[in-house]
Amino acid sequence: MSLSHFDAEGQAHMVDVSAKPLTARIATARGAVVMRAETLDYVLQGTAKKGDVLGIARIAGIQAAKKTADLIPLCHPLPITKVTVDLTPDPDLPGVRVSATVKTTGQTGVEMEALTAVSGACLTVYDMLKAVEKSMRIEGIEVVLKDGGKSGRYEATR
Repeated sequence: MSLSHFDAEGQAHMVDVSAKPLTARIATARGAVVMRAETLDYVLQGTAKKGDVLGIARIAGIQAAKKTADLIPLCHPLPITKVTVDLTPDPDLPGVRVSATVKTTGQTGVEMEALTAVSGACLTVYDMLKAVEKSMRIEGIEVVLKDGGKSGRYEATR
């Protein structure tokens, strides 16, 4: 198997997708911010000093998805048609679970946009709560679904 972002001489390049057909594409990624139960209480009670943690992190995740090509050098700028970011407080973690789904009709997939959305949302949760707890961890960021294009459908099994 060869890596598509390298040419025959081993030089990095942006993959040429011009011959690929436009197809509907979707990707979902997830991750979590693990924190102490006392820190999660700030989220649940809406008393974080910087404001609505989940609402602001949701917007940050959407914005991050739209900026993926600016952050990841070999990503194509894509006409994203939909981004949803869900943040769910989970006392059993304890922390916040984050999921993002991105859609487009295009010549390449949106896995990177979904991963970037989750990353941006998780980083924003951390930023908004770091005054309370610096030991929070961002964990488990992964693609759990991708569909569309030549490679078809992928669903995580765990």
